[in-house]
Amino acid sequence: MQDVTRRGFTGTVVYALNVLIGAALAVPSALYLLKPKNAQGAVDWTKVGPITDLPLNAPREVAYEQVRRDGWKIVRERATAWVVKNSDSEATALHPRCTHLGCAYHWEDSKSSFACPCHASSFKPDGTVIAGPAPRALDRYETKVEGGVLYVSRIIAGKEV
Repeated sequence: MQDVTRRGFTGTVVYALNVLIGAALAVPSALYLLKPKNAQGAVDWTKVGPITDLPLNAPREVAYEQVRRDGWKIVRERATAWVVKNSDSEATALHPRCTHLGCAYHWEDSKSSFACPCHASSFKPDGTVIAGPAPRALDRYETKVEGGVLYVSRIIAGKEV
């Protein structure tokens, strides 16, 4: 049997600690890279309300409660969207911020268009740009109607002008 020197023992301990630290860093990294992401899997849908409450082809600002998950923190917050009911089974939901600088826009009945008060951008009811410095159409939410109830999900960016 061979005598173990202090230098040999210390070298073995340092080598073993390096292996443990490397494994502690490699395992979570590998799991992160190999685990399927939520964006590729199921979509979170948020209930907006009954579609029958909305007028046909007339934009209406709708408030609803959404649940936002950030790691372990779950936040319930009020959100809004401009909704245009196309039929009893289909609707378009627009994000309530202008694509130019993020100002809140509003609907003008007299002009039949959305108007941004910050820099005079204007948009059609479907969100496409009519005029102004806005670089693209209004962002919209993915929507679905089930059992007469409208649901919204992730934001789909508007098309560039």
